[in-house]
Amino acid sequence: MILYTELAQYSIACFKELSRLDVKLLVVHWPINAEAPFNLDLSFIDIHYSRDQLNVSELNRKVREFQPDIILCSGWLDYGYVRLCSKWKSQIPTVVTFDNKWTGSLKQRLAALASPFVIRRSFSHAFVPGEAQSKYAKKLGFDHHHIETGFYSADVAKFNQFFEERQIEQICSADSKRILYLGRYVEHKGVFEMWQAFRQFRVEHEAWELWCVGTGDQYDNRAEYEGIKHFGFLQPDELLPILQQTVAYILPSHFEPWGVSAHEMAVAGFPLLLSDEIGSSEAFLKEGVNGFQFKHGSEEEILRVLVSIASLSQDELITMSQKSHDIGMKITPTNWAKKVEGLTLPR
Repeated sequence: MILYTELAQYSIACFKELSRLDVKLLVVHWPINAEAPFNLDLSFIDIHYSRDQLNVSELNRKVREFQPDIILCSGWLDYGYVRLCSKWKSQIPTVVTFDNKWTGSLKQRLAALASPFVIRRSFSHAFVPGEAQSKYAKKLGFDHHHIETGFYSADVAKFNQFFEERQIEQICSADSKRILYLGRYVEHKGVFEMWQAFRQFRVEHEAWELWCVGTGDQYDNRAEYEGIKHFGFLQPDELLPILQQTVAYILPSHFEPWGVSAHEMAVAGFPLLLSDEIGSSEAFLKEGVNGFQFKHGSEEEILRVLVSIASLSQDELITMSQKSHDIGMKITPTNWAKKVEGLTLPR
């Protein structure tokens, strides 16, 4: 049984891989986010409900009817989910998933103090993306035997197909080169600093463009500078023409606990330009090998990495592309599904 917040294409890819292990799935999820209205295929899921269709007593009845071997719960924001897991923790594994890394903030220290009465009372295991999140899980009281990493995976099959269909040599040798931003138009994504930095960069690099895909509450405030092109929201299947014409990927977020898009773009063979707040950098970015990291919120730092990527030769760009792909292929939905299946075993 999976209790989820906002579904995405990558989470569906992981669920589908789990179903291939002869696992019967019941999925409850929050309504689709209007800022990311993906068309999601849930036909392979045995039973699924929108969260607004079920109250806590109805959720509990679904558990009794379904008799799951494990309950996987996306975070602790949904109090109904937490109450349900608290009720069943003594009988089956109840696994909390989260992507927040330990920062030592007051909010996190308070969560650690309250954890024995809420989080640890409700959940037997934690399933997190990486080591920074594993540290937070330990602060919440989970011992290392009950913590698993590798919670997130891109839809590797889809983005590997994009990699195979991209004309990388042609893209890297083109006189005009384009950098891709794929994400929401919200302030904490660092889009305003990115646009300002690119405006400065463009002064001496007129052949370069910045292509931006996404939407959000700041879309109406988007920069309309020379060389910056906005495409709005696109479904994943509409991305290939964009990927076929862009050479590198930038994600300038001020706050990004993980960032699955970095994994997606690595698999697709993009050199990565990531801020130091992108949690998935630990898994997918090797400085100078397949991209460059920069200080978040700094136009000067973004300008620096834009100049660095523009200074690379065609062969260097192609090499970075292949390195990104190789690194991205190390984490897959198959790995994810096997880890979830393993959480049903005694530890």
